[in-house]
Amino acid sequence: KLSSPRGSQLVHMTLMMHSWVMPSQTFAQKLLTLYPLLLLSAVLWSHQCIAPNHWISQFPAVFEADPLLEQTMGDLWALVRSDGEETHSQLIDTPHGNISQAPSPSVKKRKVSLIFDHMEPDEMAEHLSYLEFKNFCNVSFLDYRSYVVRGSVRDNPALERSVMMCNGVSQWVQLMILSRHTAQQRAQVFTKFIHVAQKLRALQNFNTLMAVTGGLCHSSISRLKDTSNLLPPDITKALSEMTELLSSRSNYSNYRRVYNDCTGFKVPILGVHLKDLISLNEALPDYIEEDKINLSKLQHLYSNINDLLAIHSCTPPFEANKDLLHLLTLSLDLYYTEDEIYELSYTKEPKNPKIQPLAPVKPPAVAEWGSGVTPRLDPDTISKHVKQMVDSIVKNYDQNQDGYISLEDFEKIAANFPFSFCTHETDREGQISREEITSYFMRGMSICAKLGYNFNEAHNFHETTYKRPTFCDICGGFLWGVIKQGYHCKGCGINCHRHCRDLVGLECLKKHKNTTGSCPCTPGPDLKTKGNSWST
Repeated sequence: KLSSPRGSQLVHMTLMMHSWVMPSQTFAQKLLTLYPLLLLSAVLWSHQCIAPNHWISQFPAVFEADPLLEQTMGDLWALVRSDGEETHSQLIDTPHGNISQAPSPSVKKRKVSLIFDHMEPDEMAEHLSYLEFKNFCNVSFLDYRSYVVRGSVRDNPALERSVMMCNGVSQWVQLMILSRHTAQQRAQVFTKFIHVAQKLRALQNFNTLMAVTGGLCHSSISRLKDTSNLLPPDITKALSEMTELLSSRSNYSNYRRVYNDCTGFKVPILGVHLKDLISLNEALPDYIEEDKINLSKLQHLYSNINDLLAIHSCTPPFEANKDLLHLLTLSLDLYYTEDEIYELSYTKEPKNPKIQPLAPVKPPAVAEWGSGVTPRLDPDTISKHVKQMVDSIVKNYDQNQDGYISLEDFEKIAANFPFSFCTHETDREGQISREEITSYFMRGMSICAKLGYNFNEAHNFHETTYKRPTFCDICGGFLWGVIKQGYHCKGCGINCHRHCRDLVGLECLKKHKNTTGSCPCTPGPDLKTKGNSWST
């Protein structure tokens, strides 16, 4: 029976699913005990169904997570070798590594534009799909089991990264729309993201499609009446079709029907399939007749998990460019609270009690299985992402290869990120250096990624003599004195008392937020260059 396809599937299921019943080390010890019997079963070994090397090569994550299991398998290897069975010892091999790996991005020779307004929707969708597929391929069957058993993505880095990216894409869509200063500009960005969503649908990347559509349907965007009035009818229709496809009605029946008809490369809505696994695990008992393992339950769980893992071997129908990947990776690292996003939304289009609110559009449930997960990237990761993106910027825009790019190009690239500072001084008039670009993005990311840096160290304060009446930006008090009345930061332009310097941080951002009428991380409407500094 084991030589049949059904028999092979049963053994593969046993190797994958045994940990739902017993620890892997216990399972390996049973194999060690049964070795003499296994040796007589030539079919088992000749087909390599339960051969140790098959287990190791197909499920390396198990061995990486359990050193004691590796030791037990070493004992089995030694037992085979002591029997002098050269043929059988060949069946025990070293791990072959994970057979499911995301493709490496191809490096295109041409230079690329890193400016949001210049990116084609198809190009953006393909690079988002690359990042999504890479995260999806990092999710192992152990990660699925952990989520189903615990019901949480805590201590599950692979699934947590997937949640963070989904939430990050949704927020990024909202912020890119809200960073524009006129309704016409916001409508143009909205339209661009609809085209991105259509390409994601064509690529069969449903997880990122869910995130983009969720961002477009978010109430901070749907309440923008002036913006929605400028959307073409075909864009409104396309959004309606997307929300209908992703609707949770009848247990995502529309999505399930479309997804099941898809062949080849595809990325599922992970939250939907994880809910299926949890439902199976809760609905079916672990044992029947008190002491017999419920194989039917294991087979159902195995079938669902194996279908997800099988997608890892698909080849994406597109290529990726590392420079654009670096830009998108840093863009998706941003994090804002709901309150900050709503405040920005109301700043762009204030409430008008005379206007009837739009009919609410219920957004699809974006990553509802990971609710409560907020990105907390460590400073080293942020620093790495900033360095990669700055390298890409310099490579594509440093025409003289002297470590400087034009301030005009930098301002356009900086518009990709919904944060900006009052003033940024540069060494050369009309140009900005690699170091200054790095400093700019590190300061912005430290705020927007909520890293909790001590920003007092980041400010470039100098004791200053003011030639006209000046007030403290922190406490609002007058800066008294004849000379050296207070401190001025050359980086962001803040003025404050000596004793107020320790309070600079969120208070500084709130002051900036109130005076400009925008989110602390949003460029102002006018970007003017004067001398060797640029400001909003």
